[in-house]
Amino acid sequence: MSTAFSTRHRKRHKLKADINVVPYIDVMLVLLIIFMATAPLLNLGVDVDLPDSNAKAINTDKKPIIVSVDVNGEYKIKIGDSPSEQVNAATLTARVEQLTQTNKDLTVFVAGDNDASYSAVYGAMVLLQQAKVARVGMMSKPEKSK
Repeated sequence: MSTAFSTRHRKRHKLKADINVVPYIDVMLVLLIIFMATAPLLNLGVDVDLPDSNAKAINTDKKPIIVSVDVNGEYKIKIGDSPSEQVNAATLTARVEQLTQTNKDLTVFVAGDNDASYSAVYGAMVLLQQAKVARVGMMSKPEKSK
């Protein structure tokens, strides 16, 4: 009787060959939350020198308006073939707005000096936006061949 009793209680358990992935999923979700929280904080700035480019020139039938920003942040405007003239912010906005009322497809380019501050060039673009210019392009000089 002792042999029957001992065989009855000695059942062999099969080994499980499964991998428990629950801890891995927990770690993955914690890392996902950490990366989602820190990603917006990683806006790093990079120093760039924008004026040189190898972009192709834009060919237009109409003469564009060119707004230049010099090193001191002063504005000059060149309309068509006329010589460029120095203007202040209010005059720039008024003249360009007058031209956009007559021509909605007006081509306007901003030419910022290489040493001009970014805020001065950005200010010119804000003035053009206030003058209701639909599209503004940035000008650069061609890249020097090596």
